[in-house]
Amino acid sequence: MTIGIGLPIGDVPGLLTWARRADAGPFRTLGLLDRLAYGNPEPLVALAAIAGATHRVRVQTEVLLAPLRQTALLAKQAATLDVVSGGRFTLGLGVGAREDDYHLAGQDFRRRGRRLDEQMVELARWWSQGPVGPEARPEVLFGAFRRPALERVARFGDGFLGAAPPRYLGTLFRTVETLWSEAGRSGRPWLVAQGNVALGPDRVLGEARDAVAGYYGDGHDPALLDTPARIRDFIRTCEGLGADEVMLYCWANDPDQVDRLADLVG
Repeated sequence: MTIGIGLPIGDVPGLLTWARRADAGPFRTLGLLDRLAYGNPEPLVALAAIAGATHRVRVQTEVLLAPLRQTALLAKQAATLDVVSGGRFTLGLGVGAREDDYHLAGQDFRRRGRRLDEQMVELARWWSQGPVGPEARPEVLFGAFRRPALERVARFGDGFLGAAPPRYLGTLFRTVETLWSEAGRSGRPWLVAQGNVALGPDRVLGEARDAVAGYYGDGHDPALLDTPARIRDFIRTCEGLGADEVMLYCWANDPDQVDRLADLVG
């Protein structure tokens, strides 16, 4: 099993520092979330810069809200990023759950699932035509929770991003594997678990708690893994559930967390 880092969205100029440190460490992947009506960096632009500043580590959207975007342009952007990164790009896709993103993009929030299904057919067509070259088709993962959305993994993707607590993650993983087998897919899907972490002095923990609360808003209480013991236990649990990779999402801006996490998982 491999470990990745989810990059903080609160310090855009510091992302390359995070990326270079992670590239020198034991981490496989760097992830970046996507919103439109929020103060986060645009992930495809940011990950292109990160890919240029690194040599080994993969770059991944987790998850890109595809229905907000024009499909042909998304196909070309994703293929370009995959090529310029030397095949290190993973396109993690989802639909999101916030209406304000769709309102700002002029898209119908209620049709977001159907639109993504339509987009996947178009993306496959665009990639087969080689929008930037014959080998330009990025790895595709889907983040989802409900069965109709989980079916996209077997229909269109290479794996699954599970941003859910471990008590639900095992069921999601097994459902994805079953749907994959029923679809007649060979091999197995790549299974990714995600947890929110903060590791460091009190100021780092406080900053992370404030950032998580500000992002998820009222009515949501995502667990924040804020001690080495809790992070290790989370990683072990996800490994036992069959995860191929665990993404540790950081919310505080202190890049020294990369080194602390490297020591913890190394």
